[in-house]
Amino acid sequence: MSALARIAAVFALSVSGIAHAASTGWPLQEAGTDVGSLASLQRGARNFVNYCLGCHSAKYMRYSQLAQDLALTEEELRASLMFTGTRIYDTMESAMTAEQGRQWFGNAPPDLSLIARSRGPDYLFTFLRSFYADPSRPTGVNNAVLPGTAMPHVLAPLQGVQQPRFETTTGEDGREVRHLVGLDPGGVPGDLPAAAFDSFVRDTVAFLEYVAEPHKARRQQLGVWVVLFLLMFTAFAWFLYKEYWKDVK
Repeated sequence: MSALARIAAVFALSVSGIAHAASTGWPLQEAGTDVGSLASLQRGARNFVNYCLGCHSAKYMRYSQLAQDLALTEEELRASLMFTGTRIYDTMESAMTAEQGRQWFGNAPPDLSLIARSRGPDYLFTFLRSFYADPSRPTGVNNAVLPGTAMPHVLAPLQGVQQPRFETTTGEDGREVRHLVGLDPGGVPGDLPAAAFDSFVRDTVAFLEYVAEPHKARRQQLGVWVVLFLLMFTAFAWFLYKEYWKDVK
């Protein structure tokens, strides 16, 4: 077998392995975030401060940088995003200590500065939308993306509480096994319609994506110009090549 054939075989096996791994978990929905939208990032920052910062920090983001990147004045920043008496040059630290988190939830809530780069926007978007009622859990809910999560459903007042739909199959040992196959609206409605809640989550995930890589939007804008320059340079080089070799037979 040639080296090229071996590389192709390894690549095919890798792709099939990744596809299999993705198919065994809960399917992820596309987040559709836009880190270039200031309005979305501003809404996401508000959502994060109101619903996430009580437990989760974003210790690599300073309020001053937030104000600069999101086009907020210091007065707007203090009025909308700073409620704990912190200074404008402080980082976005949660008031909850790691020890308190372990006592209350069993695990210390992780810092979310790099969660979007670690897990990806689609994972976060699907995770925040996939809580469902589970009386066996200490918090009364479980999550389809991360079963057994210690995180409570902090967005339940907005989304409501979904009800799980299971499918029972018989294993090779003859035992019945339940598989989660769907989530349905439950008897506890939320304050937001489904589309509005999805937009709420999308803005929140966009903010986390921005926190994980503050210069992503600028990098993408520069990337377009770089590609255009390379295309123009390629065209110039091709015409120059034709001119140099036109008389060579």
